[in-house]
Amino acid sequence: MSEKVGFVAMGETKGGGGEVPELGIGMLGYAFMGKAHTNAYKKYPYIFWPPVAIPKLVAICGRNEKAVEEARVRYGYRKAYRDWQEMLRDPEVQILDNGGPNSLHCEPSVEALRMGKHVFCEKPLAGTVEEARKMWEAAKQSTAKAMVCFNYRFVPALRLARDFITEGKLGQIYHFRAQYLQEWIMDPQFPAVWRLNKDVAGSGALGDLGSHIIDLARFLLGEIATVSALTRTFIKERPAMDDPGKKVPVTVDDAFVAIVEFANGAIGTLEASRFCAGRKNHQIIEINGSRGSIRFNLERLNELEVYLVGEEPRVFQGFHQVLVTESYHPFWENWWPHGHIIGWEHTFVHAIAHFLEAVVRNKEIAPYGATFEDGYRCAVICEAIERSSLSGKREEIRY
Repeated sequence: MSEKVGFVAMGETKGGGGEVPELGIGMLGYAFMGKAHTNAYKKYPYIFWPPVAIPKLVAICGRNEKAVEEARVRYGYRKAYRDWQEMLRDPEVQILDNGGPNSLHCEPSVEALRMGKHVFCEKPLAGTVEEARKMWEAAKQSTAKAMVCFNYRFVPALRLARDFITEGKLGQIYHFRAQYLQEWIMDPQFPAVWRLNKDVAGSGALGDLGSHIIDLARFLLGEIATVSALTRTFIKERPAMDDPGKKVPVTVDDAFVAIVEFANGAIGTLEASRFCAGRKNHQIIEINGSRGSIRFNLERLNELEVYLVGEEPRVFQGFHQVLVTESYHPFWENWWPHGHIIGWEHTFVHAIAHFLEAVVRNKEIAPYGATFEDGYRCAVICEAIERSSLSGKREEIRY
């Protein structure tokens, strides 16, 4: 399936130890995530040296002919398509990178998996539980690899936090609390973009931001057993995209809060909102255990605050800041000398590296990458949060 080639564009013929395969990328979507994923494919081969494969930017697909052609030129894809089915029929496309709107995650991904093409899909996995389960079933039946791009699993500080927890450094876990806060739709005149339409997005802040912290809760602590939640839509109508003088209803949540109970007995809170003035991309996670606590702030993503009971000199009372940039920290052997920080975009490089390793060497996506089952389970929790908000009752998580 993979053609053996070398680093022709880089003036080399081998990948530091032999020839490496090219893997043809077909990108669905050309906006925010299309840019982020393409950037990662371009950086991967020379950062994760020697690479297991060379991503070949074969095709990019979108509905707007002018915009997708501009993206093709800008990002360096060889072909542009307006029909994802036609793109999947392209024999050069071996990986579907699905960065389209949430309503376009299911059908193209399922079809790609049926064709034996690998799938790297943006989060949330789907707009509904039914679609997410269909995608998971397709992944189980396919010989191809399938991964959800929950990129925060690949932040070095959060990977270190997971190691602390699994190695028992925090002891018995008591509390998990997470917030993901932004401000970008506070203006009532902000138009009704697709993310505010339930038919396209599935949900609002819950799926857009909440899915990240739900996935991290499961990644760090394990399964969630019950949820009690509230959701709110603060602005009920907005200007239509195609006619600013016309108002259309907002059909998703603007914010949610939830109390969660974990299967291991820990309790927690989850909160996400796109109505927090001054918050640009504010994600805070704190975990408290019998032997210590850790705290992570996405806006300082190279740092992890750590407090270990009984292991600090008396002069240090409370948390201390760990700069997660040493050569022995997760992912850091691929980057710079210690203290030279990385950024948000590089989490996608790590995720792509993990995915390509699984594809080429037939490794499992789990436990570090998010499988389609993980995406399905996240969708179940999101739906339970919506259900709890409507019923006013605590909802059990049932898969």
